[in-house]
Amino acid sequence: MHQATRDEVRPAIWRDPWQNLAFGFGSGLMPRAPGTWGSLVALLFVPLWQLLPGWGYAALLAASLLFGIWLCGKVARELGVHDHEGIVWDEFVGIWITFWLVPAGWPWLLAGFVVFRVMDILKPWPISWVDRHVHGGLGIMLDDILAGLAALAVMHGLVAWLG
Repeated sequence: MHQATRDEVRPAIWRDPWQNLAFGFGSGLMPRAPGTWGSLVALLFVPLWQLLPGWGYAALLAASLLFGIWLCGKVARELGVHDHEGIVWDEFVGIWITFWLVPAGWPWLLAGFVVFRVMDILKPWPISWVDRHVHGGLGIMLDDILAGLAALAVMHGLVAWLG
């Protein structure tokens, strides 16, 4: 099976709405650090999600997560690449998890962004194990879900400590 290159994917994401979502509205096509760029674009949505009640934000997370398993699996199969670096929907969901029930405000957004990126890049155990051993749409999503949960725990610790 042919594996799509970045140049082959670029025009497709503007024609295919599923690829457009999976590639974070084009942020996943950045030549360096597509996960960081995808996380930055996803961060733009956080102030909106924080307007929701806690249960509403949780419902949004659940829907985004389940949709992401399907979406990332579909686009990865179409591209012939297990976890194409440009697929950043998993970063979207991971960063959104990071901010569940975290206070609004720019200092919290900056802290959460940094904590999530550190968790996503360093992949402490068990995130690293999941990244290597779980495949398909679930595998693409699960390491970022776990990174988001780890970042969420750190953020709630910071909230408790800094009040």
